[in-house]
This record gives sequence, C-alpha cells and structure tokens, in this order.
Amino acid sequence: MSNRVAFVSGASRGIGKACALALSQAGFRVALAARDTARLEELATQIRGVGGECFAVELDLASPDSIKNAFTRVASEFGVVEVLVNNAGITKDGLALRMKKDDWDVVLNTNLSGSFFASQQVLQGMMKGRWGRIINIVSVVAETGNAGQANYCASKAGLIGVTKALAQEMASRNITVNAVAPGFVETDMTAVLSEDVKEKILKAVPLKRMGKPEDIAAAVVFLASEGASYITGHVLDVNGGMYM
Repeated sequence: MSNRVAFVSGASRGIGKACALALSQAGFRVALAARDTARLEELATQIRGVGGECFAVELDLASPDSIKNAFTRVASEFGVVEVLVNNAGITKDGLALRMKKDDWDVVLNTNLSGSFFASQQVLQGMMKGRWGRIINIVSVVAETGNAGQANYCASKAGLIGVTKALAQEMASRNITVNAVAPGFVETDMTAVLSEDVKEKILKAVPLKRMGKPEDIAAAVVFLASEGASYITGHVLDVNGGMYM
C-alpha cells in the first residue's frame, strides 16, 4: 500500500473521477480538484465510504491564482503532492476559418498553460523528496489532428512537448513525466456526439468499442506505480488501436 499523495485535476467527472477512484483503491491519498465543488464532495463521500482518504479543493485551471491557492491548500492541509495527474481540459470546437480568438485562448490557457503551471507547483516538493510522478492526460487527436479542433489539438500536442521537456529536466531527481493519450472514451465530452459520428468513430477503432474512463485510469495507476519507474517521456496510447 502506498501512502503517497496524488492530485487529480478535473476529478469531478469522467476520466478524472475514474483516476481518483482507481488511485484511491491503489492506496494513494487523493486530492480531488475541479471547478464543480458539489460534485467533488459527492466523490469525496464515495471514497471515504470505502475507507479511502481524500481532500477536495476548488481549482480553475484558467486562473494562475486559483492554481496557486489550490496547491498551497493541499500541501498545507493534506500533504506534499507526489503524483500529479493533469487531467482537466475543455473543448471549444470550430473550424479554423471562423475560430474566435477567445475560443483559441481559453482552450490553450486551460489545457496547456494550466497544466504546466500546475506541474510547476509540485516540482519543488518532488525534488526535495527525490520521488515524483507527473502524468499528463493528452488525446489521440494530439497525434492525429482533428478537423474543427485546431485549438484542442494544439493544446494537447503542446502538452506532449511539455511532458518530454520536463521528463528530461527532472529525471536526475527520480521524477518521471509521462502522458496518457486516450482515444474516444465514454464521457460527458463524447456524449454530445451524434449516433452517426459515433458509428464512424467505431469503424476506425480496431477493438470496436469506445474506451471507458476506467481504461484510462488503469494506465494512470500503472504510470504512478513503482513498476513504471524506468518509463519517462513516454506517450501511452489507450485508444483501442485507432492510432498506432
């Protein structure tokens, strides 16, 4: 059993929630962060109900102040973060020709800059303890591109670049930095897709199903484990074979 502290952004739903539950089951004490604190409290009750330890904190990745406050609170009230899962992300889709500057900025600020600033908050503590795991949730579209998602693709591809740069900077301190790239997963984000679109997606997936949040969480728990201590700067594709 680990007694290490893991911090999961975007923990109120979908992949983040599944990661928080799976890390808790693996013995981590989990800091749950998101904008939706009511949902976080529900999750916290669920985790405590089965004997897990957790701490809920409000976090808006688009705000550097919010990021700083969230990590300061977690460090002082719950413990030094040793595993960071940068999962929170948003989409504002639109064709490049008509994409508004605000829709570009908010997606880049949240998904890329927010995840980077969150990582900055934990580096010192990890360096001091000479152990750490940063796991960035990216996307298959960071590797393939996707029409109508120039901002989202750029934010997630940028996060792969950050993953590799940090992996090189931090390796000597026994801190690994990896990314998990989900394919199409059953979440609120994909629930809005039409049946036609879903059918088209499934045609492109050799395993012939959409992923489940638990599929992504399993990869995250592995990368957070001692068994993954010799893996860094890697992008782990969890996509049913849709991109190889």
